[in-house]
Amino acid sequence: MSDSDTEPDVVPPKPWTDADLAGDAGEPYVGVSARMSSGEAIAAVRSETMRDHAMEFLKGVAEMSVEFGKGCRDIVKQSLANRDSFLVRKFGKESYVRRRIGGACEKVRRRLRFFNEYLPEDKDPVHSWSVIFLVAVLAFAVLNFTMEHSSSTVPTPEPEIKKVYLHPPSADRVVLPDGRYMAYREQGVPADRARFSVIAPHAFLSSRLAGIPGLKASLLEEFGVRLLTYDLPGFGESDPHPERSLESSAADMSLLADAIGVKGKFWVVGYSTGSIHAWAALRYIPERLAGAAMFAPMVNPYDPIMSREERRRTWGKWTRRKKFMYFLARRFPRFLAYFYHRSFLSGKHGQIDKWLSMSLAKRDTALIEDPIYEEFWQRDVEESIRQGNVQPFIEEATMQVSNWGFSLAELKLHKKLRGKGMLNWLKSMLSEAQEEYLGFLGPIHIWQGMDDRVVPPSVTDFVHRIIPGAAVHKLPYEGHFTYVYFCDECHRQIFTTLFGIPQGPLNNTVEINPSPLKSEAEPTDEITPGDSATDEL
Repeated sequence: MSDSDTEPDVVPPKPWTDADLAGDAGEPYVGVSARMSSGEAIAAVRSETMRDHAMEFLKGVAEMSVEFGKGCRDIVKQSLANRDSFLVRKFGKESYVRRRIGGACEKVRRRLRFFNEYLPEDKDPVHSWSVIFLVAVLAFAVLNFTMEHSSSTVPTPEPEIKKVYLHPPSADRVVLPDGRYMAYREQGVPADRARFSVIAPHAFLSSRLAGIPGLKASLLEEFGVRLLTYDLPGFGESDPHPERSLESSAADMSLLADAIGVKGKFWVVGYSTGSIHAWAALRYIPERLAGAAMFAPMVNPYDPIMSREERRRTWGKWTRRKKFMYFLARRFPRFLAYFYHRSFLSGKHGQIDKWLSMSLAKRDTALIEDPIYEEFWQRDVEESIRQGNVQPFIEEATMQVSNWGFSLAELKLHKKLRGKGMLNWLKSMLSEAQEEYLGFLGPIHIWQGMDDRVVPPSVTDFVHRIIPGAAVHKLPYEGHFTYVYFCDECHRQIFTTLFGIPQGPLNNTVEINPSPLKSEAEPTDEITPGDSATDEL
């Protein structure tokens, strides 16, 4: 075997030349960068460099933010989480607040502990549920934004918004003894011909222009009724009262009756929330009243003598917003100004059910959409908010849900209990005094729509339980507005129930006998001497 067969010759490597790097076309290989133009290569290098710098900058900012957050957390722990900090002393484990709510929180935690079964075993429940809550809040926010954005993209015709118009003053006014001016309105027959006088305080967000809506002058003339309505303090053209209460409201009603010449007793009419002033009149000036007519009368929804079932049936008919407004009026009345300025004090007209958070029945909804009612109500609201002051409305809402100063049970007719002791016994034995009665002695009539959701029928049931002597007229299929507003037949039924057969106004004309008056001594014929002689002949 030769050497060539056993081991091949090793050829040393040759250096690369341009010919070795040539392609099929004989062109030399110059690389990728050489195939690009000089401007494109510089732009690519710069873009890669700026991207790298931006990423590095963002990473640095993120790391600094994390460290900054940790530092803030440590500062908060050192300053607020120690034993001497305000939060630990007021809300720590050994604080009074923690002792008061600790038991309730522990019960809620035990009841909700079964939710932890749905979590992985290696996850902390506190951390997991906090993250779930945060994600849920973000999801709802995104969903709400998406729905608003999608609804805004669909063009919908916006309803015409009417602005509130300030009308010139038109009310008659009287000066009360304390110097305040009270505006009033008079309808029906004059004072000297009135067979019955009626005074009607208006409801919330109303004025003297309301009265009994749609009541015809011919019906007032037929029954001989003089109807008087007035603006409550701070409403319409009446001056505000510095220390307003239900007792002062009853006093204002009595002073108004004296100022405009109401002789004898008068009837009081209360509708919806305006009934609280009628209740006050029954309590504080019963000697001036001939009777009371109530339409869907409102009471204090927080009245302590209301049973749990009555309260449940009443509150269950109201919307959540209305319940919230009652809560604010009772606990935080100053916050009502925010909602009032955004609704009826905004300078623009709106719907009454939205402004007052009402839930209306079908017939009530159809009525408020009627152009006649809409025109009437807008004019009434414009007069009510004439002064632009929110304080009277806050006072009115607060009076309804606060302590009235009396109870409806005091209006119940009952015998006066005799005092105990020997002296009172001897007085009862020696004297034959008549038994005295307490409460309101006159008639009380209540009309209640059975489909009323503003003042539910349960309120009238409560009133009838407390005042069993009141005559309740239940109206099937009627709502809060349908029986009182613009119903001629309803108005006639009401007047017939209150005043009986119509007899017209009083006739105060003096009849004069046209025949001449005879003198006490009738004149006699004179007889002359000549006449006498002739007669004798």
